Amino acid sequence: MRPGLSYLNGAVDVHVHVCPHLNGRSANVFEAVRQAAAFGMRGLGLMDNFQNSSGYAALVMQELGHLGVEVFGGLIMQPTAGGVSYEAARNAVDYGYGPGTGARFLSLPTHHTYAEALREGRSPAFLETTFRVPPSAKVPDPVPAIMDLCAERDIVFDCGHVAGPEALALAEEARRRGTTRVRCHAQRYEPDEIAALVALGAVPEFSFFLLTHATQVGLTHVDAEKHRAPFQTVDDLAPRLRAAGRHAILSSDAGIALLPEPAEALREFLLLLEAQGFAEADLKAMISTNPARLFRVGGG
Repeated sequence: MRPGLSYLNGAVDVHVHVCPHLNGRSANVFEAVRQAAAFGMRGLGLMDNFQNSSGYAALVMQELGHLGVEVFGGLIMQPTAGGVSYEAARNAVDYGYGPGTGARFLSLPTHHTYAEALREGRSPAFLETTFRVPPSAKVPDPVPAIMDLCAERDIVFDCGHVAGPEALALAEEARRRGTTRVRCHAQRYEPDEIAALVALGAVPEFSFFLLTHATQVGLTHVDAEKHRAPFQTVDDLAPRLRAAGRHAILSSDAGIALLPEPAEALREFLLLLEAQGFAEADLKAMISTNPARLFRVGGG
């Protein structure tokens, strides 16, 4: 047996990019589910910068649900998917093939936030169109109403690719509104910001993609422009993950053709963290227990 395979038994990878894309994919949705089943995984969360992925998830569950991998999707509110709009969010929560197959997360933009656009070196005109929480930390409309919708439907509010202080403002607002399921993409945040997010009840996610060679080439994430993501070492990641304690979730963020299929990418990520000194029990919690609880996999 290859090292690290035992970690994948019962694992839930909440961040895979195997829906149609501008870049080549390592697997399509059906192939990714079959691969996850072969590794004994329990769930997959489909991320798509172009549209609500709950329709893909509902379709693959009809065709491959017998394999035992629970597949779910949600809406990333990029302009290509309707933008940060209550109407788009409201439609997403029921978009599927019947009750219970709609979006399990509603996410602020990924590549259309001010923080991410700055990192990508976008033009001033582009920056003016992006989402941000202003320095006043007052969460702009319609985000509070979208948080209320997440609370009503008991689904995840995802902070998207915002800066650390913005994520804190969003987590504070979510807590005030009774939105109990909050994911934040915390890989670039400072350890003290991560600890504060955990204290507010948010769940920080850390993924494999930023540690890989895929960061060394320009990729078309949401449009024709190609951008590189700054590479991160596992030594840089480790203190951030430790700041989250056992409250974090781990994901592959894989699907790009430059990387292995998501299940294999996840195995490699876990081996890196094991070599960094993270305990097996903690890694299992971050790859199985925590993501299953956050996204209600298995009805939890």
